[in-house]
Amino acid sequence: MTEEGRPRAVTVIAVVNGVAGIVTFLFWALVYARLFRGAPIEDPAIRASASGTLGFLVGDLVWAVPLLFAAAAGVRRLRVWGRDAALMANVLWVYSMTVIWVRDLHAGSVSPGALLFTPFAIFAVWATAYLWKKRNLFAA
Repeated sequence: MTEEGRPRAVTVIAVVNGVAGIVTFLFWALVYARLFRGAPIEDPAIRASASGTLGFLVGDLVWAVPLLFAAAAGVRRLRVWGRDAALMANVLWVYSMTVIWVRDLHAGSVSPGALLFTPFAIFAVWATAYLWKKRNLFAA
């Protein structure tokens, strides 16, 4: 237990969610700067692939990043809304990484995003079970 009466694992979850939010935001800022700031993409196959990437970019910036930051703040304060935000972000990690790994394995190569974000997805599986087990710690 920490001095605030918060288990260390809860503090770790809050910190990892904050780091994940920052890493996710910076990753997508870099992708946007590299892929979508130049001339329009003419090749239909590359445009289709870029459209899928843009979809993940927008989805992560609209849903995942805000949920990760809410989770970091709320879990640290032992608030039920923080736990719920963490659980929602964890579902997004598992879903997104399933899509990414299936895509990458089908394509025959592993993307930088798969390597960067898989540890967060693995952590999310553990954190989901832990947060559910400790759900009585979180107040409204």
